[in-house]
Amino acid sequence: MNPGSARDSEGACSEEEEKSVNRRELIRLGLYGGAASLVMPRAVLAEAATTAPGTLQSALAGGVYHTRDAPGRWGKKVSSHLPEIETQAGSDNKLDVLVTTRHENDGYTHYIIKHALLDGNFEFMNENLFDPTVTKWPESTFTLEGYSGPLYALSVCNKHDTWIDVIEI
Repeated sequence: MNPGSARDSEGACSEEEEKSVNRRELIRLGLYGGAASLVMPRAVLAEAATTAPGTLQSALAGGVYHTRDAPGRWGKKVSSHLPEIETQAGSDNKLDVLVTTRHENDGYTHYIIKHALLDGNFEFMNENLFDPTVTKWPESTFTLEGYSGPLYALSVCNKHDTWIDVIEI
């Protein structure tokens, strides 16, 4: 073996170099996975918008996410999991958006994890996380200023996946 080389006379790697290569591969794959997790949710929802702007008609509806028209395997859960969106004019050109889910939180056994708002381009706007030991009924109030267009509300359940509804502002 040459000094400073981790390979033997047959070109095989030493155990230390093999571990280093495996670590580098793990880091590389981790970075790819992290990047995909940032891009894919938007890509999945954007496909729905190109199918029917302002709606959630997509081949992914009923599988990756659930809607009133495409509840997938959770057909009996629409009334208790679909977020309801109401708006009320606020002060100074602001709009209050109330998102509610008619789903009683049962501690950590079965609960709504969060509500989130996305704009018409499926860009994140805001979210409200729930502590199921404190919040019995999930309700969120968001204040928007100067926004118009489709507004998507997400309700995420720990057992019955992500539910999405949309209104036009």
